[in-house]
Amino acid sequence: MVIQIPEKVNKIIKRLQEHGYDAYAVGGCVRDSLLGRIPADWDITTSAKPMEVKALFKRTVDTGLQHGTVTVLLDKEGFEVTTYRIDGEYEDSRHPKEVIFTGKLEEDLKRRDFTINAMAYNDREGLVDVFGGARDLKRQVIRCVGEPRERFTEDALRILRAVRFSAQLGFMIEEDTAKAAGELAHTLNKISAERIHTELVKLLLSPHPAYLRTAWELGITKIVLPEFDAMMQTQQNNPHHCYSVGEHTLKALETVPGDRILRLALLFHDMGKPEKRSTDEAGIDHFYGHQQVSADIARKVMRRLRFDNDTLDKVTKLVLWHECPWECNGYSVRRVLCRIGPQLFELLLGMRKADVLAQSTYRREEKLEKLEQSRELYEEIMKRRDCISLKTLAVSGRDLIEAGMKPGKGLGETLERLLELVLREPEKNTKEYLLSRIEER
Repeated sequence: MVIQIPEKVNKIIKRLQEHGYDAYAVGGCVRDSLLGRIPADWDITTSAKPMEVKALFKRTVDTGLQHGTVTVLLDKEGFEVTTYRIDGEYEDSRHPKEVIFTGKLEEDLKRRDFTINAMAYNDREGLVDVFGGARDLKRQVIRCVGEPRERFTEDALRILRAVRFSAQLGFMIEEDTAKAAGELAHTLNKISAERIHTELVKLLLSPHPAYLRTAWELGITKIVLPEFDAMMQTQQNNPHHCYSVGEHTLKALETVPGDRILRLALLFHDMGKPEKRSTDEAGIDHFYGHQQVSADIARKVMRRLRFDNDTLDKVTKLVLWHECPWECNGYSVRRVLCRIGPQLFELLLGMRKADVLAQSTYRREEKLEKLEQSRELYEEIMKRRDCISLKTLAVSGRDLIEAGMKPGKGLGETLERLLELVLREPEKNTKEYLLSRIEER
């Protein structure tokens, strides 16, 4: 079995070998190569100690010497080179008390999370696959190296990573690995919000975001995203729906491309429904006002998981507007564009379509037709460059002051009234006309 190693990676490996050390490409790059994919990164493992690696290359960065990692720079491109190591006892479900360097590749591979990530390769030795990773790739299975409970006890984040790899590759989680993940899911409460955030986003952006269901089945979301559990437990007895709130969300996630903002917005868009559920005399469920509650929950969860403010702002706007009605006319579409902007409006249309496709077939064609009409109106508005914000209004605050208005609150209110006027009648967005309205007042 031959893997095409990039020239620079081979250069590092051969330099180490020429000086009497073992060296291999290792981990995800080997996995992806065997799957016929282009690896995002190439990591190298070696029997050389960190200072020995530094002595062989002109330009290096001390990435993590205490853990044996040195970044070697070749033509401004960095490659992580890590010494074979054995991890000591873990006390916090994340960090080993100590790291012991070893001269044996097998000892290093033994400490890795899953068999598909515990393979090494170089041109001299070929594939080194001690734990059956290549076989598991063919079987499409995620399986821990050695005893699953030991691997998950070492780093609890591996529990969520098992689901993430499953979603990225479309693989099943091996039975013993899944059992241990479920039994130890509670230990995820020791993992930082930032690390949970990273794995959750990777899962959502995978080709199979609905594998979030696996995280729920294993009790993982109960710890890292309990709001999702409430959704899975909330039925929707309504002609427009045929799934629980949670299953509806999973179906919606499957229908859209892997845009980060869009998939996050769909994850949160109905999180307020469990709280706002009511049932009328006919036994039909309603969720009045769930948009605002969903947006509030999205803001709370995203802050808890340390999302940046820009992402938080965009996602909560989409969640808030995902079910707000608008008429299929230019004014209504311009008004929404004014509130959220063109970039989010395009995502909103995709979000609404996903929402419809994840509902029952009741009035589906009518809903999709309305969305298509809205898209056509949006495209016409953008082509004509209609005014949809104060930035494109033909007059500014300075113009109003020059026309005789005094600075202050009234100035802003006047600009808002003029904007409302041109949202209704875009052809009136001229400086002459708008100033004439000021003079009339």
